[in-house]
Amino acid sequence: MIDLRPVGYIIGLLAAVLGLAMLIPALVDYMSGDEHWRAFVEAAIISATAGGLLAMASASGMRQMLTIPQSFLMTATVWAILPAFGALPFMIGAPGLSFTDAYFEAMSGLTTTGTTAIPELDALPAGANLWRGILQWLGGLGIIIVAMIFLPVMKVGGMQFFRSEGFDTLGKILPRAMDISRALIRIYVGLTLACALVYGALGMTTFDAAVHALTTVSTGGFSNYDASFAVYTGAPEYAASVFMLLAAMPFIRFVQMAQGNVAPLWRDPQVRAFLRWHAYAIAVIVLYRLFRHEAEFWPTLREVTFNVVSIFTGTGYASEDITKWGHLAFVVLIITGLIGGCTSSTGCSVKVFRYLILFEAIKTQIRRLHSPHRVARVNYSGRPVEDEIVNSVIAFFSLFILTFGLLIVGLSLTGLEAKTAMTAAWTAIANVGPAWGPEVSGNGAINAFPESAKWLMSIGMFLGRLELMSVFVLLLPRFWRA
Repeated sequence: MIDLRPVGYIIGLLAAVLGLAMLIPALVDYMSGDEHWRAFVEAAIISATAGGLLAMASASGMRQMLTIPQSFLMTATVWAILPAFGALPFMIGAPGLSFTDAYFEAMSGLTTTGTTAIPELDALPAGANLWRGILQWLGGLGIIIVAMIFLPVMKVGGMQFFRSEGFDTLGKILPRAMDISRALIRIYVGLTLACALVYGALGMTTFDAAVHALTTVSTGGFSNYDASFAVYTGAPEYAASVFMLLAAMPFIRFVQMAQGNVAPLWRDPQVRAFLRWHAYAIAVIVLYRLFRHEAEFWPTLREVTFNVVSIFTGTGYASEDITKWGHLAFVVLIITGLIGGCTSSTGCSVKVFRYLILFEAIKTQIRRLHSPHRVARVNYSGRPVEDEIVNSVIAFFSLFILTFGLLIVGLSLTGLEAKTAMTAAWTAIANVGPAWGPEVSGNGAINAFPESAKWLMSIGMFLGRLELMSVFVLLLPRFWRA
């Protein structure tokens, strides 16, 4: 049987840290004279106490390293349990959500999806909007650490390839985790501060710059306005595009850059493909809109660039109603949302790396069909890729498509219309953010969805953020006998 004490210890510590983080929005509300600060203090006490007691009760189990099964279990339970604590301020204070809506909001935040269950963001206390941003920022940092430390060790969807790309953590997860985490935190905090300073210089208030910096660098997309990023059109859109692109690139490359090694960033096939595919999508939609609507070039380029980058990286900000751009533009944006960012980034969805491996595998198979006696290997970045990794990537694609389809069917059965069900499944499994349909409110909120649909979307966000396989493996009886 698996020893659950190390898992409980880590979850307890993280719940306590989440409780302490609630004191930040409490202080903001207190300084502004808003009585809502009491809700955050109450939620902080509950979270910190429960987390501290769990950590103390489980501390005896931390004498050994985490095993691979414990890593799987820890990764899944952290993202399943922490949203329950993160939901407390939304239930105790404004906007007074039900547990379903509050859990959905916190899950959307920690998975950096960005879909909201709150219909009136403009009316929220400042602390509540700041808390939404903090949830996404913490979730973005957490997913980077998971993607660089745990998923490669657990061989999830081809991620084992990246054991040789940066840090070898196999067999020594916890000792190396501290070194990796420190480097990532420095980069992550640096990007966030730089983003906030740029936003402030371009006209945002200090509070708006802070909230949007937290949700930009995490590629989360929560805004403190119902109009999302449309409140700040112009230069801030270009700035946001740059930081969203940076946040969706491999953070291991930024660590190398900080050490004085700049070349690997541009030599990375992911980065080149990521930027190239952005350029293709922007060009197609700009030309389509110019041809279809006779719009002005520069405003169209700015609008398209911002919204393409937002959807592609899974951030989910909006500055325009993209459904008015025409069917081709809408389809292109849906496709980009299913690509997502690079591995070891805050970006979401399938990831560029897996598409590159898939394309290479297809080309290699075609070569084998053409020349059966020819030795053809799948290569990535100039070196051969093991069959185990190729098979893992193909299995991930198969599972992703199957889960996506089942989620669409499940949401349709809750009574949602076809377009709503499809885009809701898309935004959940790919952690993108926006959804469209008659049941979606004006600010993109899904508060009118049935409770069953909200729980299905919460499960979809959870599965999508943890790369599917790291969750489904827990359903195998042999896992628990390991």
